[in-house]
Amino acid sequence: MALVEPVPGAPAAVADVGERAADSVEAADGRTGSDASRERALVVADYHAGIERSLRREGLEVRSRSTQRRERLLRLVEENRVERVIFLGDLGHDIATPVGAEHEELDALFDALTVPVTLVVGNHDGGIGDEFDVEVTPPEGARFGDVGFAHGHTWPSPEVLEAEAVCVGHEHPSVRLEDDVGGTRVERAWLRGPLVAAPFEEYHGHTIDAHGDLSVFPAFNDLSGGTWVNVEGQEFLAPFLPDGCPNAQLYLLDGTRLGQYDHV
Repeated sequence: MALVEPVPGAPAAVADVGERAADSVEAADGRTGSDASRERALVVADYHAGIERSLRREGLEVRSRSTQRRERLLRLVEENRVERVIFLGDLGHDIATPVGAEHEELDALFDALTVPVTLVVGNHDGGIGDEFDVEVTPPEGARFGDVGFAHGHTWPSPEVLEAEAVCVGHEHPSVRLEDDVGGTRVERAWLRGPLVAAPFEEYHGHTIDAHGDLSVFPAFNDLSGGTWVNVEGQEFLAPFLPDGCPNAQLYLLDGTRLGQYDHV
């Protein structure tokens, strides 16, 4: 199996996180350890629990889909026989510590999961590590085995960038497709391609062996919108895109390869 393998038809991937060094992250209670174990992990980005509350504040009438999100995630855990779930940032939606419906959704999610959880901290995850017993990474991400993980709202650490495969979220990549009669539709998509070291070296101020492949994950939450990466004038959210992966290829969730993102 490849180090990071998208799950066909789903905004998720299975990653071989190798002999995962536990001392590269900090548990919610502050404990660290040096135990290592080989694991297959389900990786999802931008879950955005409680997003409906925010949408209603903006005037949109949206019923909660928390149960559907949770059940879909649980099915993916069971079907792919993973030992861990890695949330690639923005597990919650509010910037502050989760309260109300968001807190209830996260509480129900953690109660239902039967495998350990790692949260790669994103810009919407304030306070989750304090409220719930989950393992959390630093904002610049962490590396497990040969796979590096970061949310993407800030520059990943050199350790993350020097992994064989690098996974980020935050961008919510989407593609606008047009048919022969002018109709359009927007679909969530993957961006995948080789890293280019130069922009990361400029930011960090030293040489970085960034030689692996970058996977920019689609948002798990289908209400969260996204960057239409093939539409002129759309700007990327991540500070290192597109320069850090200028030849990224676009893939639909079903695996269809559309070609280089700026040529679609």
